[in-house]
Amino acid sequence: MAKPLNRLSVWGEVSSTTNNTVSVVAGYSNLVSDILLSDEFRVGCLHALRDCQLPQGYIGAGFVRNAIWDHTHNKTELTPLNDVDVVYFDKNDVSIDTENRVQSYLTERLPKVRWQVKNQARMHQKHGHSPYISTEHAISHWIERETCVAVRLTSTGACDVIAPFGLACNFANTITLNSPAKLSPIFIERIVNKGWQTRWPNLQVCGIALSSSLR
Repeated sequence: MAKPLNRLSVWGEVSSTTNNTVSVVAGYSNLVSDILLSDEFRVGCLHALRDCQLPQGYIGAGFVRNAIWDHTHNKTELTPLNDVDVVYFDKNDVSIDTENRVQSYLTERLPKVRWQVKNQARMHQKHGHSPYISTEHAISHWIERETCVAVRLTSTGACDVIAPFGLACNFANTITLNSPAKLSPIFIERIVNKGWQTRWPNLQVCGIALSSSLR
């Protein structure tokens, strides 16, 4: 049986690039797919999400980001996740009750997973942004560019990856501030509190100076 084709969505990157660049983008997507689908835990999560049939439903943030960093650090076992972030986009139903029902279903399906479910059609209000237009647009506002990535399984079992800023930064072992003007203190706090450079010592912070005493 032929291997399902994986999809990578990168804003404005594929349509205006050379064939070589498109090949690089596709290569990252295929590598991410191989990394994620080799982990039984993540496969289970992706199947559970697909069964929810959420509009533009993806699992994002550390679910993908951490797996890539484990790969670049040659870890033989993937680092355990504190939670699994489900994002979707439904502007016709922005009730928190619906999010809670989805979260309850996923918890019943995989009770050992700490699920977090958020409808991105309402999250702009929390952050003081203009309304988002899609899941991909919403995650492009997350604090680190390497965190702005999400994945879902298609009906054929292929990985559909969205990465508004591409995947090159993830494989470059960087932590890049997405919006320097407003988020620098939060950015530093996240790096310190999450201990990223302790878990993955090859990571380099980009876009802002970070004292070695804070690592």
